[in-house]
Amino acid sequence: MCGIFGYIGDKEASEKIITGLKKLEYRGYDSIGVATMNDKLAIFKNVGKVSDLEEKICSKNLKGTTGIGHTRWATHGAPTEINAHPHYDKDQKIVIVHNGIIENYQELRDDLIKDGYKFVSQTDSEVIVHLIAACYAKSNNIEESFIYAVKRLQGTYAICCISEYDPSRMFLAKKSSPLLIGVGEGENYCASDVSPILKHTRNIIYLDDNEYAMLSTDSVVVKNYKGVVVEKEIVKSTINIDDVEKGTYDFYMMKEIHEQPESIINTITNRCFIDEGKVNFDFIGINNNELLNINRIVITACGTSLHAGLVGEFFLEKFAQVPVEVEYAAEFRYRNPIIDSKTLVIAISQSGETADTLAAVVEAKQKKARIISICNVPGSTITRESDGVIYTKAGVEIGVASTKAFTTQITALYMFSIFLARIKWIINKEEAKNLLTKLYEIPELIRRILLKKDHIYTIACKYYTKPSFLYLGRGISFHVAQEGALKMKEISYIHAEGYSAAEMKHGPIALIDENMPVVVVALKNRSYEKIASNISEVKARQGKVIAIATEGDTNIKNLVDDVIYIPDCEEELSAILSVIPLQLLAYYTAILRGCHVDQPRNLAKSVTVE
Repeated sequence: MCGIFGYIGDKEASEKIITGLKKLEYRGYDSIGVATMNDKLAIFKNVGKVSDLEEKICSKNLKGTTGIGHTRWATHGAPTEINAHPHYDKDQKIVIVHNGIIENYQELRDDLIKDGYKFVSQTDSEVIVHLIAACYAKSNNIEESFIYAVKRLQGTYAICCISEYDPSRMFLAKKSSPLLIGVGEGENYCASDVSPILKHTRNIIYLDDNEYAMLSTDSVVVKNYKGVVVEKEIVKSTINIDDVEKGTYDFYMMKEIHEQPESIINTITNRCFIDEGKVNFDFIGINNNELLNINRIVITACGTSLHAGLVGEFFLEKFAQVPVEVEYAAEFRYRNPIIDSKTLVIAISQSGETADTLAAVVEAKQKKARIISICNVPGSTITRESDGVIYTKAGVEIGVASTKAFTTQITALYMFSIFLARIKWIINKEEAKNLLTKLYEIPELIRRILLKKDHIYTIACKYYTKPSFLYLGRGISFHVAQEGALKMKEISYIHAEGYSAAEMKHGPIALIDENMPVVVVALKNRSYEKIASNISEVKARQGKVIAIATEGDTNIKNLVDDVIYIPDCEEELSAILSVIPLQLLAYYTAILRGCHVDQPRNLAKSVTVE
C-alpha cells in the first residue's frame, strides 16, 4: 500500500526515482509524485501511472541529485493531483512523502489552521509538513523540526523529508509502516521495501519504530526519539534480483503460480529430514519446554493468509492435538481476547507489515502470549515483534493476488504441526516419515497440474462473462473454496463467494440458476458422498458446475459440466494442490475480461493501514 523511494547522491535523482517507483507499482496506487532538489525544490504530481508522470518529467528536464517519490493509494481524499504526494509547506521549501494513517490529523490540522496555516489537500499527510514548517519558523533547525513533528503524530507512518533549508540531508522516520535504507558508495537510498534498491546496493539498514535517520551522500545516522545515536546493523540482502523480474511471463502472477513447486521445496529444505522422521525448528525462538507448556493456539491473519491459517487449524488439531482458533486480525484486539502465557499466537503475513496483523501481535504480547510468525520477508516488522519466525522462503511475491505465499504458508503450518506432534510424542518416527514423504511429493504433483493450463483456459472461456461465481467445499476444501473465490473477485472483478457446501441450503441456494457457475472442490475423501449430493442440488436448479476432482474419479464427469483433475494425495495436503487450478481459473478469467492481473483496482499488495 503506497510506495516511497528516495535518493541522495551525486547523480540525477529523477531517473532513479522513476525506476524505483516502477518497482513499487505492485503495491497498488492511484496517483504519483516526485520532488527533486538542485538549488531549489521542483515538484511534479499526477493522477494515474508512473509512466504518465515520467513523460511530464522528461519534458521538463528535471534536475537535482536529491529526491523523493511516492505512489499513493487514496485513504483521506480522492485520487487527485492536489492530494498526491509529495506535500509541501506554503513557501515550498520543505516536502514530505508519507505512508500510513495519522489518526490525530484533524486535531493537528485544527491547531495549525488557528495559527494561520492553510491546507490545500484533503489528506491527513499534509499536517506533517506544516508541523515541520511551524517548528522551523521558531528553531531554524530542520532536524529539530522534523523530530518535533514526528513525535506529535499518532497512528502509523513512514515519512521521508527533504528541504531547501538543509539540502545536504534527507530525513526519515517510521512507526508500524515499512521503511528501509539502502547504503551505497557515495549515495544512499530509502524505500518501502527492498525490491527497488537491489539494482543499486544489497547493503540494507532496517529502521525500527521510534527511530529516525539522516541520510547524506556519504553517511547514514540513526537516532532514537531522544536524540541518542543508535548503532544499526547493515544486512546483506540475499534476494535474487531475477525474482523481481517477470522474465518470459506476461504477468508476475503467472510467474509466481509456476514458482510454487520451487517455493515449497525451498520452504522444506534443511528443515524436514525424512529418514529421521524429524522437522528441525531449533531456530524458532521458543524452546521445546515452553512449547510443551502451551495449551491453546490462536492463529491470526488477514485475507489469503487467514485462509492458510484455517487450513492449518486442521493439521494442528489432528497431529498435535491442541485446540486451535483462527481469528480475523482486524477484529482480534477489539474484543478483549482471552489469552495468556500458555497461549501460542501464530501470526501469518506474507509481507510482515500487515497493519491489522501487527496490531494483533502487539495485543497478544501485552497479554503475555508467545508469538510465532509465519512470514516471507526477513527483517519485516511482524518478524521483529515475534518470539520466533518460520520463514516461508517463497521468494519475492509481486502480484497483488497472493499465490505462492498461500501454498508455502500451508507448507509451514504442516511442518510445524508435525514438529509439535513429535515433541509431544503424539506421532512416532515412522508416522512422521510417512507424513514428510507425502509433503516431498507435492512439488512434482503441482507441476502435473500446471500442465493442464490449456484445459483450464478453455473452461475460463466458457464462463468469463458471468456476473457471479459460487465456490463450495467441505472440510479443508471449504477454505480452498474461500481462497478460490477471493482470487476470482480480486483480479477479475466478478462477484464470487466461498461457502461450506453444507451451508448452501441455508441461503446461497437461492442464487443458483443457469447463469450461476458453481465451482466445487469435490475430492475423493470422507466428504465425497456429501459433496456429490450438493452437486446434484445445484444441477437440479440448472446451475453450471465446475468440479475440482481427484484423478481416477470417472463418476464425477456424469455429475458436472466441467472437471479439472488433480493428483490424489493426503487429505491434509490437498489444499495445496486443489488451489492451483483455482488460481489459474481466476487468472485466465481476468485476462479474458481485460483486467490488469498484477495491479487490480483498489487493492494493495501490503496493507499497512488498519
